[in-house]
Amino acid sequence: MGILARYIARTWVRLLMLCLGGFVGLYLVIDLIEKIPRFLRAGGVFGDIVQYFIWKFPEMISRTATFSILMATLLTLGVLSRDSEIIAMRSCGVSLLRISLPMLALGLGASLLLLINAELVLPVSYARTELIDRVKIKKKGERVTFKRNNIWFRSSSMILQARLFEPKSNTLKGVVVWSVDDAMNPVSRIDADSAVYRDGRWQLQGTTTRNFLTAGGYAPKSAQTMPLDIKLKVEDLQVLDSDADNMSIRTLREYADNLQRGGYKAYRYLTLMHTKIASPFAALIMVLLGIPFALRNNRSSGIAMGIGAGVAIGFAYFIVNAVLLSYGRSGVLPPIAAAWGANGLFMVSGVWLSMTVKG
Repeated sequence: MGILARYIARTWVRLLMLCLGGFVGLYLVIDLIEKIPRFLRAGGVFGDIVQYFIWKFPEMISRTATFSILMATLLTLGVLSRDSEIIAMRSCGVSLLRISLPMLALGLGASLLLLINAELVLPVSYARTELIDRVKIKKKGERVTFKRNNIWFRSSSMILQARLFEPKSNTLKGVVVWSVDDAMNPVSRIDADSAVYRDGRWQLQGTTTRNFLTAGGYAPKSAQTMPLDIKLKVEDLQVLDSDADNMSIRTLREYADNLQRGGYKAYRYLTLMHTKIASPFAALIMVLLGIPFALRNNRSSGIAMGIGAGVAIGFAYFIVNAVLLSYGRSGVLPPIAAAWGANGLFMVSGVWLSMTVKG
């Protein structure tokens, strides 16, 4: 890396730390104002409260990093333009691409770090904040939410319906199991009072079996117990909560697969899974988009216009991304298109604006 690239990179990193520190600090202050009174009313200990906010830092960084990177890019070029350094570089034959490369490389590096944070750090930190919040501060039990009523699950040639699931005893109540052929025609039906999950498999209790392929009719056959070979685990009945965006990509993938095997649509969780991959790369897109905006400004208005452009671009990205994600969660758009749509649109805009900047 040459002297010029190191200088631009150093300026960008310094301003990024300043912006990130400011936005994380603002986020922390708002969170403190909101949660401290609630924690104190619940009788929270000072040490537990401090631990809660320490474990919350990865989430704060994740939520503020993209906008901080955009602001750092705009301010870096604004400062260089204000001090006539851009003009000096251009007069020495340095191309706009060469000026931009250090920031693009740092933006890519930041995207990869955000991806690692989202996949490896955030799930752990979120679990710790939930544990401290519910167990240590509020003195409640750990939260695990299960689907309780009207359960349907499909596994190859079997369709299971259950009226109720009891998590404490791992028991399904009011079970009906249909066996179907390739054309989805019923082959047999098993009615059971309950199904208990033990040692990795389900055991039906109080069963009545009807075989529809028997030549002489389908007289019911009863049995006290019967093993059920179906690919349904207790964990598959767990429902991810409203903060599923803090789960890992692998967890979301497994949960979506389980839903699809059970005959359910998994648009919401597939969209979240792809969003977990796409969102970190918004940092690189913001660098690509911020460069042409900053280079269009004159020296006197570089910093002021940079701040204004940063707010406008960040707001526009948020709106477009939110709309596309809502379409993905509802199944109107394919999950991958909804998750990557905003990145694609803003990347094309950034490339087009870069091509229109006078060299």
